[in-house]
Amino acid sequence: MPPRRRSALLATLVVDQPGRPQIILGELRRVILDGAAPPGTVIPLREIAELFGVSHIPVREALKILIGEGLVTHEQHAGYAVAQLTAAELREMYIVRQTLEEAALSMAAINASAEDRAALVAANELLEKAIHEDDPVAYHRHSRVFHLALTRPSRLFRLIHMLEAAWNVTEPIQPMVHVSHADRERLHGDHNLMLDAFLDRDVDRLLAIARRHHLRLEQVISTLPADTGLLVAAEDISIPQ
Repeated sequence: MPPRRRSALLATLVVDQPGRPQIILGELRRVILDGAAPPGTVIPLREIAELFGVSHIPVREALKILIGEGLVTHEQHAGYAVAQLTAAELREMYIVRQTLEEAALSMAAINASAEDRAALVAANELLEKAIHEDDPVAYHRHSRVFHLALTRPSRLFRLIHMLEAAWNVTEPIQPMVHVSHADRERLHGDHNLMLDAFLDRDVDRLLAIARRHHLRLEQVISTLPADTGLLVAAEDISIPQ
């Protein structure tokens, strides 16, 4: 296990209403999903309780929920930390996302209202802006918005909830922040094609492009640099002969 990073949470937590335990969960989740606390970041229970002006109990309760969401881990002697994934686990989560997304796309394209279609176009425009400005953080954030805008019109609410949960597990790593600009451009080319197929309600073309896009995603995440916070699995460690 690599050494835990010093906590980056305290400087980024917003405490508008001290003494309000219900605010703690939302703030911790926000900071982790925004990538402000990288994988492995220590979550100091005592300091957070002091910051919010509460006892340790509501902080522990919030952390238990985040553990259930896959965003936080707890070890008896090391305490709480932002969850880390191995490269294999990251690939597995992308497969989960692909499976859930494909299950929703057909109904989404057919059922989409004018408002749904406008939301998808707007999400794609924000991705275009992020590409033009070479803003990887914005690209990562708006990529999620785009993909969820593709699937929400399916009205398969339980499935969408599972899809959002799968996205959350990978968010601390911020994968799209770490890939090259050229890779982001290629991925965004797929987004443009998916948008066209969606607007045409061409389900077969949409699914074919989505599958190609996910294959490209798998290739891109397989080359993520070591400083993304991914854990090294035991099987990835070579033993000198």
